[in-house]
Amino acid sequence: MTDPMSWRVPIWLPVVKLAGGVALLLLALALADGDRAQLGAGAVVCAGLAGWAARDLLAPVRLAVDEDGLTVVTGFARRTRLTWERVEAVRLDTRPRLGVRTETLEVDTGDTLHVFTKADLGVPPEEVLPHLSSRTTR
Repeated sequence: MTDPMSWRVPIWLPVVKLAGGVALLLLALALADGDRAQLGAGAVVCAGLAGWAARDLLAPVRLAVDEDGLTVVTGFARRTRLTWERVEAVRLDTRPRLGVRTETLEVDTGDTLHVFTKADLGVPPEEVLPHLSSRTTR
């Protein structure tokens, strides 16, 4: 039996998203000069970043594992429980993109594919993989 483990969004990430949204809204206010379209665009971007930050605050733990299975966040902030028997594969996907190597952790149940990035887990996905690979039954 191993201890339960969980990985979460770093606390600074939603703070940065909210600060960025406020900064863009203030920039739109400063530069709009009566242009409602520009002000509206700034408000939409601010609202989008606020919604993205809200997800991080409402469901900060994106992946949790214990001896019976794992819990993942799906949709906006819904938690879904998966037993180890449902997990068909756990793998690390590494790809070069725009000159940068990106890694994602993939949990495949056959019906759904749950993808986690470093921003979701708070650590590089390669550090999480051994904790899941050792528990899968297939």
